[in-house]
Amino acid sequence: MKSVHKFIATFFGTGYAPLAPGTAGAILAALFLMLWLYLNPEMGAFGIPLLIITVIVTILGAYSTDQLAEEWGKDPSRVVADEAIGMWISVLFLPANIYIILWGLLLFRIFDIWKPLGIRKMESIPGGWGVMMDDVLAGVYANISLRVGMMAYVYLG
Repeated sequence: MKSVHKFIATFFGTGYAPLAPGTAGAILAALFLMLWLYLNPEMGAFGIPLLIITVIVTILGAYSTDQLAEEWGKDPSRVVADEAIGMWISVLFLPANIYIILWGLLLFRIFDIWKPLGIRKMESIPGGWGVMMDDVLAGVYANISLRVGMMAYVYLG
């Protein structure tokens, strides 16, 4: 069962990347969105289905992180399921296109790395939930930033 938890926590093994495993996990999450968009070109927005997937991966990621804590420690760099959910949150309920995905990836990684506006405080939540929640908040900030950018583009165009 530990191998299943490792597969989930490392987001299909990207957490084992020798360089920037968090970025590798976020890029894989973005590639999943690109594949989804390619297979569903009529998709208007990243809506309810992505929200459901994000919630499920968040729960599984928190649980798997807890199961691996004794072996791997509190917040190991190998755990990158949190980067995937943060990436997905960055585009939730926004238009489904490649530009939104790329901007979401960039903004999410900026917020995740810099950890402004209380993101770092989320890490103090105990267990796997603390590991997940800082990236949830980084994804929310990226999503808000994308929305502001889109409004500015439309109105200042």
